[in-house]
Amino acid sequence: MTYAVKNRVLLTLVVLLIAAGSGLAFLSHAPNRLISGQGISLFSLLHGFALLLVIPVFFLLLLSFISPSRRSHLLVLLMAEILLAGLVGLSGHTALVLTGGDEDSLARTSFGSGFWSCAALALLIASDAISRLTRSHSWRILLNVQIAVPVILLLASGQLSQLSLLKEYDNRSDVFNAALWQHLGILLGTLLPAILIGVPLGLICTNSARWKAVILPLLNIIQTIPSIALFGLLLAPLAGLAKALPWLSAIGISGIGVAPAIIALVLYSLLPLVRSVIAGLGSVPENVLESARGMGMSRSQVFFKAQIPIALPVILSGIRIVAVQTVGMAMVAALIGAGGLGAIMFQGLLSSALDLVLLGVIPAILMAVIVDGLFKFLVSILETSRK
Repeated sequence: MTYAVKNRVLLTLVVLLIAAGSGLAFLSHAPNRLISGQGISLFSLLHGFALLLVIPVFFLLLLSFISPSRRSHLLVLLMAEILLAGLVGLSGHTALVLTGGDEDSLARTSFGSGFWSCAALALLIASDAISRLTRSHSWRILLNVQIAVPVILLLASGQLSQLSLLKEYDNRSDVFNAALWQHLGILLGTLLPAILIGVPLGLICTNSARWKAVILPLLNIIQTIPSIALFGLLLAPLAGLAKALPWLSAIGISGIGVAPAIIALVLYSLLPLVRSVIAGLGSVPENVLESARGMGMSRSQVFFKAQIPIALPVILSGIRIVAVQTVGMAMVAALIGAGGLGAIMFQGLLSSALDLVLLGVIPAILMAVIVDGLFKFLVSILETSRK
């Protein structure tokens, strides 16, 4: 008897997951953070209750041979969630056992490449199931968010407190919290001026081909400059201005720090934002504009009541791209003293502390995902309301 594969994507991901779990170190344990850790395989941990992790893997493998349906996709999502929560819980329990529950222990138990690979593949399996389960962007976002609930509960219960990543956070919680707020400040400080400058520039480009031929090439040139180079180019002019005008220095504008970072990030944000405004306004059907004018609307009424409501989802998509881009590029801005999560990441790189690097990188990734999801949710609401 032969069994036909019904879901090749799921089968491929499950096979990769099994290979990663069996061939890569799941955890790494070291007496302290200065010594390289010794790898711990997943198979060596599969005893007792940990053997239950085999169950979701078996069901995922089995579901790849079952004809796709709404029920099967729900089961795939459920098994992937259980597997992810089980992998995280097993990591926390193992770290607790290895340290003997001693909160002052210098021993470090870190996530290994096996854990990251298995966790990423479990998330991909869940994401694929969600994309097949529903076409609604709102439902997709909500289903993706609830995947994190079991992990959050494990964090809140203290089951993961002995993992090296959590120990790094405990040792630097004040620094981390300050860096997180700095990163959010850079994001908001970039988005607001970018919108105030980019939207009018987009309107100018839409209404004037002459200005469009000047503005877009200029923004293209700015976009091609490497971020580090642009940060460096702003150091001398801003330092000179701060020296010539002391009041600028008094409000925090100087050659290094947040000011050059925000200016550079705003410049990088203009091209995608201007293009989204042009594309959004260009997507308004001509018959809609003619109908609005035929109803006796003035030019401003046509713009605010006809063009903007139709163009807004496209414009918001452009702002979403800018926001996600800013979260990532703000990491590099730490090199010129802007602070933020990038400062923690670079501190970890300089001290060869991988968990400290992750303490800066993981929140930045989560921030980008959350920002992306929020804007997608807003766009989906606007598109739904138009139908």
